Amino acid sequence: MSAPREHHLGMIVPSSNLTMETELPRMLAAREAEIPGDRFVFHAARARMQHVTPEQLRAMNEQSTRAATELADARPDVVATACLVAIMAQGPGFHCTAEDDITRALRAEGSDAPVVSSAGALLSGIAALGARRVAVITPYMEPLTEAVVTYLEDAGVEVVDALSLQVPDNLAVARLDPADLREHHRKLDLSRAEALVLSACVQMPSLPSIQPVEDEVGMPVLSAATATTFRILSELNLETRVPDAGHLLSGAVPARAR
Repeated sequence: MSAPREHHLGMIVPSSNLTMETELPRMLAAREAEIPGDRFVFHAARARMQHVTPEQLRAMNEQSTRAATELADARPDVVATACLVAIMAQGPGFHCTAEDDITRALRAEGSDAPVVSSAGALLSGIAALGARRVAVITPYMEPLTEAVVTYLEDAGVEVVDALSLQVPDNLAVARLDPADLREHHRKLDLSRAEALVLSACVQMPSLPSIQPVEDEVGMPVLSAATATTFRILSELNLETRVPDAGHLLSGAVPARAR
């Protein structure tokens, strides 16, 4: 039996993030168990951010070049920047700017790794599903949720309903119980939705509830984390299949460019 192919994944994460470095490895470990032949190795660089405020989000974005430069030394096969609201709070389309800035920093260090942002990944995941209308759950305060809604709608995605859990402390967001999302989604009007974004935040845990909620509501359910995983696998030219992680990661959804 041949040795598994190793894929090195670089991640730029907020310093207070506890979830991205658990949900992504968990999904890809489940994929390894179901689809032998690929092994995923993770490398993270941190950017300082404790509270989800516009000021700290801007400051965190300014650290992305430094973080990308550090990750380039590990020669990753793909780099993901993982704070959706830090990008969306800067205004519509900013994921393209952020991805381009990180790409330039990597290229300056001799790395040719493609770059994925969780913000851009959510948009491309929704597009890959063919959804034009979504409902969204965020952990943010109302003004930041409104920024996410504006960002999605500027990209042509109608947000038919949104729920803000209003948790400003980023560590507290990571400690939210993902099982609660199985009740939270019932507060949304899904009558016109074509997909449900169960967590529009890579810090809010949601993975254990993605498949159960999808089974209940009868429409695709995704999160910032599952969309980022979809984009990572797409950039690596691997089958986009992870067990029990929703339709987007069923292997049946064709990848689309950003």
